[in-house]
Amino acid sequence: MIHLAKREKMNPLAAWGIRLAAFVLGLIVCGLLAFLMVEKLQKEPGKILDFYKCFIDGISSQNAKSFFENRKLWVFMKNTAVLLCIALALTPAFRMRFWNIGGEGQTLVGVLAAIAVSLYLGGRKGEESLLPEWALVILMFFAAVIAGAVWGVIPALFKAKWNTNETLFTLMMNYIATFLVSYFLIIWVPSGSSALGKLPYGSLPNIMIYPEKASAPSNKYLLIILISLVLAVGLYIYMKYSKHGYEISVVGESERTARYVGIKVKTVTIRTMILSGALCGLTGFLIAAGLDNSVTTESVGGQGFTAIMVSWLANFNPLLMILTSGIIIFLNQGADQISTTLSVSGAFPNVVIGVMLFFIIGCEFFINYKICRSRDERKEAVR
Repeated sequence: MIHLAKREKMNPLAAWGIRLAAFVLGLIVCGLLAFLMVEKLQKEPGKILDFYKCFIDGISSQNAKSFFENRKLWVFMKNTAVLLCIALALTPAFRMRFWNIGGEGQTLVGVLAAIAVSLYLGGRKGEESLLPEWALVILMFFAAVIAGAVWGVIPALFKAKWNTNETLFTLMMNYIATFLVSYFLIIWVPSGSSALGKLPYGSLPNIMIYPEKASAPSNKYLLIILISLVLAVGLYIYMKYSKHGYEISVVGESERTARYVGIKVKTVTIRTMILSGALCGLTGFLIAAGLDNSVTTESVGGQGFTAIMVSWLANFNPLLMILTSGIIIFLNQGADQISTTLSVSGAFPNVVIGVMLFFIIGCEFFINYKICRSRDERKEAVR
């Protein structure tokens, strides 16, 4: 007889060894699938290495003269930073076992609020701004953070008052946010094109680390990358060393225990979701003021859902999320490069990502559980 028993704790080095082995095994399986499914590789088997080279080419420009001009690398770091920010925003709620699936909507309303301020107080192209640029950016920041916090606290209030299901509630709030953006786009763009266009005011300043070329991606993206890293370190300290972080952990372990030691569960739930929504709003501000200077229903691009996986894979550790978010973006950009280099349909890159995530997620089973051959071994494992 074979039984499964939950491991008490695995050596961290052994756990990461299993994760690395799963990642390598996933790449091998994807290579075999590529050989079987891509006609170009079947005709020239020697080019199978091109399949793996695509992942590197997806994040690195070979013709870049310097690190600061390597556009693909900076886009990779920028995409990682945005995904990291959303994952960090969801983490306090997840640590509390409040399953906030609304990161997409909370971020999107942050983008909408920031762009609304830019549009009404800054104006469109050819119009004069009512405020100085620095004041406009500050107002955009507060509008985005407040909008995200409000969008996050609504399901928390219903959970605290009527014990509603937070997973369904936050999921439905995503759709409401999307339709809200569509509604305002109809108002702002009467022509019906639903394309607001890039607004001329309300942009974050560039950090000119490469002044010889003002348009270098490093100048535009560095500030967002630095903010995400500071946010990761700050949230790690908050969760591990602050009183609020301790209360979140206790509520997540057992609400009964939390009440027994005098923690007000409803207060912690509402406060944590305000924080989670506010951080999503902050990410929306970075997207609005640092990247797009506009808003569409696809401004977040599904990253609110991908961030759930990033947070979970890192075991809700903010510092490890830097690595897991980088892995997810690495796979996405590598898959896009596969589609271009090997001239395959858009479906195959999605298969590659799915297989890799299957191995990455599946390895957690072997980290958390042990296969026992007898009942005695099972009992021993539990002990």
